[in-house]
Amino acid sequence: MVAQTGPISRIDQLEETLIAIILVVMTGFTFANVVARYVFNANIFYALELTVFLFAWLVLLGASYAVKKTLHLGVDAVVNAAPPPAQRVMALIVVAVCLTYSLLLLKGSWDYWAPYANLYPTTGRWFPTGLEEVRGQGWYETQDIPIPLFMRWLETVFNEGFEYEKLPKVVPYIVMPLSALLLVIRFVQVGLRVWRGEQQMLIVSHEAEDDVAEAAKKLEDAA
Repeated sequence: MVAQTGPISRIDQLEETLIAIILVVMTGFTFANVVARYVFNANIFYALELTVFLFAWLVLLGASYAVKKTLHLGVDAVVNAAPPPAQRVMALIVVAVCLTYSLLLLKGSWDYWAPYANLYPTTGRWFPTGLEEVRGQGWYETQDIPIPLFMRWLETVFNEGFEYEKLPKVVPYIVMPLSALLLVIRFVQVGLRVWRGEQQMLIVSHEAEDDVAEAAKKLEDAA
């Protein structure tokens, strides 16, 4: 496979770096909290809530990244048994189903997050039919996570200048519409690649399975 360069490569690096940072922060806070509890009989009171939010970020952002890199697992026995033209049609159907789900997820996640950002959720049960005027909930805070000093500007934007005691929910919950939007973009990109014949399936290939089989054969030969 030819290494990608340019903007695509930089976006890949950004996503991979963000995922790595999330993992490092999760691991660091979990380890520090364990040490504090069992060695110093203390507790990082916001560590649990922070790691829960970070894990949600990791899963939701990782889902779209896995679509981009065809890293999701799936059952392809039926697809492999079909002729190539049928495989392409089946892949396009799968893309259409996944894209529909992602659009519904985007609507639902926006409707959930928007009030925390003092924005309007959409009306309509399945598809947006307009905007619903609701009272802003930018004053809602997380339970334990303190607000960092560099985020104090959020008080002016979302809380009418009143001081936050904890991190406002608008920050951790923004990953919901963001990740749903990324999923929509990824599935559109996959659909275009399948349509152009540049990609066959949405799931991980059998390269790993083939490598394992090859390694096992070498061990048998060596024995």
